Amino acid sequence: MSNNIDWICVYKTQQDFEAEAIKGNLETQGIPTVILNKKDSSYQAFGYLEIHVDVTKKEEAIAYINSNYENN
Repeated sequence: MSNNIDWICVYKTQQDFEAEAIKGNLETQGIPTVILNKKDSSYQAFGYLEIHVDVTKKEEAIAYINSNYENN
């Protein structure tokens, strides 16, 4: 079994807690999820945290996010 997953970004936020909450909720739905931190290491006010999912689960993840989070 191959562990190679093609990841695709489905959501961006500047809030660490929001990224972790979305990741946890998507994983509860059976959607493999990772957070990619693209914040500036010196000034945390710049940049985003990106939620990435398996490309085969993209539509399912986007539908879940759209139905459960207001500011998407």
